[in-house]
Amino acid sequence: MSTQPKYQRVLLKLSGESLMGPDAFGINRDTIMQIVGQVKEVVDMGVEVAVVIGGGNIFRGMAQSAKGMERATADYMGMMATVMNALALKEAFETVGVKARVQSALSMQQVAETYARPKAIQYLEEGKVVIFAAGTGNPFFTTDTAAALRGAEMNCDIMLKATNVDGVYTADPKKDAAATRYQTITFDEAISRNLKVMDATAFALCREQKLNIVVFGIFKEGALKRVVAGEDEGTLVHV
Repeated sequence: MSTQPKYQRVLLKLSGESLMGPDAFGINRDTIMQIVGQVKEVVDMGVEVAVVIGGGNIFRGMAQSAKGMERATADYMGMMATVMNALALKEAFETVGVKARVQSALSMQQVAETYARPKAIQYLEEGKVVIFAAGTGNPFFTTDTAAALRGAEMNCDIMLKATNVDGVYTADPKKDAAATRYQTITFDEAISRNLKVMDATAFALCREQKLNIVVFGIFKEGALKRVVAGEDEGTLVHV
């Protein structure tokens, strides 16, 4: 396998749910270490990695209490859940010897730096993993949109959307045995076929900024390394 990375700087979008593993909510230690191990492999290849993390593993566990709540308030609670996940990721990275920094779009200086683009770029150039927490800092925007925004701001070569399915399929592979994986697909084709790659705002931003996306399965051993090496892993969504 090629050890030459195809991409020098990547934005990895992780859902909060990806940290749960087999658990109903929260952070599963074995699962977070498996994800961190995959990221370490690409950091060791010399790739600069920025991460945007969601908060669904914590906040969806409180979804019942959010019913009837004003949307903005619920979104701020979700942003704070992403900060908890970011701190857990940072600690896990440092356990395996990877330096990491957390930058939050909401100011909470006792636990994380406030997001600052020049500082984040400096950290990436120094080989540190930068974990972006608290989404965009605004309600009504998803962490997919935050990932598209940070990917563009950091001048990333590609956005890597980690999921529990190994790419974009013609239909739901869990429901349709005849579903096949797209190796590559254009943004326009994905829209016309109504393939839900990510939310519409994030997708439009990536297309406008010409920030291609690879959708891949994070729990497939070595998948992230193969994506970064430019191998046939996942689905490339391109302009």
